[in-house]
Amino acid sequence: MDILLQLVFSGIALGMIYAVIAFGYQLTFATSGTLNFGQGEALMLGALVGLSVVGNIHGGPYLNYWLMIPIVLVFGALQGMFVEWIGVRPAIKIKSEFGWIMSTIALAIIFKNVAENIWGKDDLPFPSPLSGAPFQILGANVQPMQVLVVVGALAMMLAVEIFNRKSIYGKAVVATSNDRDAAGLMGINTSVVITFSYALSSATAAFAGVLVAPLTLTGATMGAALGLKAFAVAIIGGLTSGMGAIVGGLILGIAETVTGFYISTGYKEVPGLLLLLLVLAVKPAGLFGKTAIKKV
Repeated sequence: MDILLQLVFSGIALGMIYAVIAFGYQLTFATSGTLNFGQGEALMLGALVGLSVVGNIHGGPYLNYWLMIPIVLVFGALQGMFVEWIGVRPAIKIKSEFGWIMSTIALAIIFKNVAENIWGKDDLPFPSPLSGAPFQILGANVQPMQVLVVVGALAMMLAVEIFNRKSIYGKAVVATSNDRDAAGLMGINTSVVITFSYALSSATAAFAGVLVAPLTLTGATMGAALGLKAFAVAIIGGLTSGMGAIVGGLILGIAETVTGFYISTGYKEVPGLLLLLLVLAVKPAGLFGKTAIKKV
């Protein structure tokens, strides 16, 4: 039972990383109907930039972990704006249904190659801001960094939700999400809102990168698998539901850790992908998603 609890706690931490990345997918889908398939690379770049800032590569330290986070958030936002300007806006302008897919995938490959040339192909350790000594919860060993991952992920998503509900700019995002054409007729610059949603999406992914990096190794290849699994989480939970991202992330994270221990690490992705296929067959909008009705 203690081992099972430990696996569940590890799965919760992993699942919240998936949830934050999936939340980023939802932000861009809500405002533009598009997705950044380089979301995993945004996480990877955030982790590597954070590693450079804290100085572990060149023997620093330059800044501590907590002062590094705002820099990574700004970097992630700028990277998201670049993706929107180069890969998404031209496709939206010509009303291409699939152009943004290939553009964001191409940019993801470019970002990965750039990262390999700057930081190398080897995985690097990321210094943890907290003690590595575990503490016990109900008899299971839990690392302080796992708790920080859960708290940090929830705090980021909560901050975005409060921003959208309370600020005038957030209400512009919500209006654009509800009806982009109507929002434009009401005087909202929807192009700026879409750019902002991409900036916010990549910033959340970059933040997820510096959350998960101390628990794993940091490298140019770390983002691809996380981004793909987070996309599965977004589909399972529903692309229109923040709660769905959390529930989907927890289901996939716990399923992976439990399967990897009790069956085999080679099969740890299977339960989550089977659930994805089941959800697509039974409820394509996701567990918490709303079916869109289009008038023709």
